[in-house]
Amino acid sequence: MPMFKNMSKATITDIASVSLIGIGLAATGPLAKPILYTGLFAFSGAVTNQVAIYMLFNKVPFLYGSGVIEENFENFKGSIKEMIMKQFFNKEQLTAFFQSEEKKIDLAPLVESADFSPAFDALSSSVMESKFGEMLNMFGGEKALENLREPFAKKLKSAVVKIVDSETFKKQIDHHLANSSLNDDILTTVDDLITKRLNELTPKMVNELVHELIH
Repeated sequence: MPMFKNMSKATITDIASVSLIGIGLAATGPLAKPILYTGLFAFSGAVTNQVAIYMLFNKVPFLYGSGVIEENFENFKGSIKEMIMKQFFNKEQLTAFFQSEEKKIDLAPLVESADFSPAFDALSSSVMESKFGEMLNMFGGEKALENLREPFAKKLKSAVVKIVDSETFKKQIDHHLANSSLNDDILTTVDDLITKRLNELTPKMVNELVHELIH
């Protein structure tokens, strides 16, 4: 239906569960209680998931294990960088790409074809290995985070495309290509640029990213 087109899955779930609660309260007969309990169960699950995601990024006073992403943020960024360099900025892949494109400065297709699942796996592992992982196990463990895999990968891929499409990035690569064939100097430049952009990333920015995914 058109009215649900721009709604997130979380919002649709909330609306459906609240509707079931309303129907269950208003209905009479043998089906009233099952409908009510179904609505209550669905709503409590939706709220629990959203609270759990909030707790990943925000320290909640006196709440055991909250704020795990902030505490492990440097490790998380390191995992993302390692994935990026191994996935599509290793020497073999860049050499083949520049040869086929005749040194055309357009790395976006390479990024678009890359698998970003390892980045999400790094996030998921950081969470599950933390104190918060013990609490998350009560609500489905890693499966509770799985719905974020695809939208997280899309958002991260979009961010990396912006990096390689930036004028600064292209000028740096162009400078090295103009003076020599692909060599370790270019890989160092790519590594430095990726590091610089990741250093601009903050827990708050990732928090906002995940907020966009679930709302």
